[in-house]
Amino acid sequence: MTNSTLDLKAVDAYLSAHLPGFHGPLEAEKFSIGQSNPTFHLRTPDKAYVLRRKPPGTLLKSAHAVDREFRVQTALADSKVPVPEMYLFCKDDSVIGSEFYVMEHLDGRIFLEPTMADESNATRAAVLDEMNRVLAALHTVDIEAIGLSDYGPSGNYFERQIARWIKQYRASETTQIDEMDALISALPQAMPEEDGQRTLVHGDYRIDNLMFEKGGARCIGVLDWELSTIGHPYADLAAVIMQWRMPPGTEGRGLDGIDRNSLGLPSDQAFIDKYCQRRGLPGIDNFGFYLAFNFFRMAGILQGVFKRAKDGNASDPERAVILGSYVPMFARHGLSALEA
Repeated sequence: MTNSTLDLKAVDAYLSAHLPGFHGPLEAEKFSIGQSNPTFHLRTPDKAYVLRRKPPGTLLKSAHAVDREFRVQTALADSKVPVPEMYLFCKDDSVIGSEFYVMEHLDGRIFLEPTMADESNATRAAVLDEMNRVLAALHTVDIEAIGLSDYGPSGNYFERQIARWIKQYRASETTQIDEMDALISALPQAMPEEDGQRTLVHGDYRIDNLMFEKGGARCIGVLDWELSTIGHPYADLAAVIMQWRMPPGTEGRGLDGIDRNSLGLPSDQAFIDKYCQRRGLPGIDNFGFYLAFNFFRMAGILQGVFKRAKDGNASDPERAVILGSYVPMFARHGLSALEA
């Protein structure tokens, strides 16, 4: 097993001392998917775990917040949003060089693409309906009751996020991209007025960040909470639609050009309508803004991934360079969404 960027001896010693029931020897394998926080499958003779850590090297301020991931999933333990059980958080950088946490290893399946090759139409429809149900459940969580009312600032979520990601993008900028500059200029001017909705948001809600039971459609875990905060729920909903607007295949993982009816997949509007029905909403005005915001933020994220590759800190350097090349495409999609 490979264990790139993880000191197994240090992890074994720390968990032996701090995690009840842990017994080595320890083996580790780095998961190949995921660009932000390196994640490892830990195995002992009698139990499996997952370890997620900050990447090594100099990082952007507020990025890779594994402490927030641990906090939000701990808070959701008894909610209708399925998450792995959280076991332990280590804030001592001296152990392996950065903060990390250890959580339950879920035995399920992840669909990398919404087309879900080799599945029946009935399963595809059921999985996306479950994805819709979990999203609506997430946005109806009582943040006061689970202790997350201070998990994000008050005020206009989109105003805050746009300012943050402009700053993050500029800090990661490696060359001038005209489409990105145009989107950065247009997006704040298109921002709707506040409508009073303030919920927990995942920040990167898409099918490949969900784990489903083997052989069924039940979601057993929502993963990768790094971008979660208290904000506006339509950002998460539009993130789903954003992914579907991408081309199919390994890189886009979308539904552009796909005959959805032939695969049992809902249209964008049908998914939005079902979400609104579950939340008791009459509909959503100005959805193009929320879609454009997601294209913009993803462009900023991909630019950060590319910058880490140039700096030698990427989790998967070769793929990071490929992802960075998509920044202009995401910016163009964002501009088109605003014009629709």
